[in-house]
Amino acid sequence: MKTRLARFAFGLILAPLMPIACLLLFWWAAFTVLPEKWIPAGALLGLLLGILVDVFVLKWLVEHAYQSGLIFWLVILLFYSVGTFGFFMGVPIFNVALAIPAGFVVGARLAHSAAEQVQVQHSSRQACYLTTVLMTLVCAASAFFALMSPSTPADLRGMLGLGFEVTPSMLWGLILVGGAGLLVVNWLLTGLAIRITYRYLSIP
Repeated sequence: MKTRLARFAFGLILAPLMPIACLLLFWWAAFTVLPEKWIPAGALLGLLLGILVDVFVLKWLVEHAYQSGLIFWLVILLFYSVGTFGFFMGVPIFNVALAIPAGFVVGARLAHSAAEQVQVQHSSRQACYLTTVLMTLVCAASAFFALMSPSTPADLRGMLGLGFEVTPSMLWGLILVGGAGLLVVNWLLTGLAIRITYRYLSIP
């Protein structure tokens, strides 16, 4: 049962990769070389191709999830991080959710290799550092775009329904305090996901 749940979780992580990647690739290619009216068709073709690729390779990827190297999983994390950042137009709060699948992958690999507690603690700390560094880069990029856009104060006022003007000092405060909070949450979620996954999958 636990093996099936782990495979299902790996499938949820891996299944969207090819459809999303092919959709974006074909969309940009269509945008570059085709008339505007054909761009949606090009994107749809890419999506269908990605789904077709999944039909043939997803099962193999899931079966070899434990044997896949850390570089493979790091590339996937980067892919989702960039995609999430772009999809939510630079709002970094949604990137924090990626700490959960990242922690699951680390915890599942540790449980599969029957790692000792010392190794679990070491790998957990490394994973927390890695995801937090990545989250720092995401927050920095979000702050850069927010500070460079002259409409950011007005956008925040409208989005939050504020009855006062958002000053530059308020914006800086939101960036620093909010960013620090996101980094703390990211660290905690990564470590928690690793520990829960490791303990659950390690119990006979």
